[in-house]
Amino acid sequence: MKLPAPCGPISTLMAGLITGHDHEPPVLNLDDQPLLDDRDAQQALWSAYELHYRGFDDVDADREWDPGVLGLRAQIERRFEAELRSATRTMTEELDSGEPVGDQLLRLVQQTDGPALSAYLRRAATADQMRDFLRERSVQQLKESDPQSFLLPRLAGAAKVALAEVQYDEYGAGRAERLHQTMYAETLAAVGLDPAYGAYVDEASAISLASANVMSMFALHARLRGAGLGHFAAFEASSAHPSRLIAAGMERLGMSAIAAAYFLEHVEADSVHEQVAAREVCGSFVAGHPSLRDDVVFGAASALHLDALSAAELLARWTSEAGQEQAS
Repeated sequence: MKLPAPCGPISTLMAGLITGHDHEPPVLNLDDQPLLDDRDAQQALWSAYELHYRGFDDVDADREWDPGVLGLRAQIERRFEAELRSATRTMTEELDSGEPVGDQLLRLVQQTDGPALSAYLRRAATADQMRDFLRERSVQQLKESDPQSFLLPRLAGAAKVALAEVQYDEYGAGRAERLHQTMYAETLAAVGLDPAYGAYVDEASAISLASANVMSMFALHARLRGAGLGHFAAFEASSAHPSRLIAAGMERLGMSAIAAAYFLEHVEADSVHEQVAAREVCGSFVAGHPSLRDDVVFGAASALHLDALSAAELLARWTSEAGQEQAS
């Protein structure tokens, strides 16, 4: 994969640092700049994080730990985290702090009333809209579970064992063909999309990039490991039912069984994983680190907030396109 082409001043600065053409990151004033829907900033952050994953064909692997890259990344992260904490504050304050954290997380997922994207995909989406959805999600799903693997060395005891149990399933339970990343690539290929890792980074929206970036930000910072676990639990707990609807939508559109296999796998797996992630991973972690309970809840709320933003963005895009077609 090639380093994405810059799309604005921040990603241009980051590209210069990543390639070694620049060495000192400028000090940016991001205090009043919203970054959740800023594609320039999110692409810059995604590019910096990707150095910790598969990297870029045209970039030296040593750039992963370049001080300039890390310095600019930290400036973006500080604003990104602050914006997420502000956006999710009301959601987290309304929870009953007296109940077990596992119950808290599952209740938060149940009470979150975001746009019904999966219901739309089930009953009304066109084939092009389904492909649009799959393309946007590819920046997350083609590295599915990789960010959470960075959390494992930051844990101990029951929380580590429970997370490793779920990760084993996510990585195919010993069968390479059942690796969830591979299954998502097969879904892309089955509907006529490019299954290559990173193929659609240049086309993905700011929110899609932010949804991928938040997992890396939480997992790569030891102080945010609780948020990473909360995000993981919310992601697992909010997956099974939507996956069932999406698979049904694919069947309605006449898409192949291969295309739907990834989502059908998550109907079964995530029904179990949500309990393990919420009660055993997060519950055990908070039992050993009670001061980090709020971070766990913050991570879960961040996952749900970004998912709602992504759903609203896609539904608005498709509604606008439909209106334009009718007008013409």
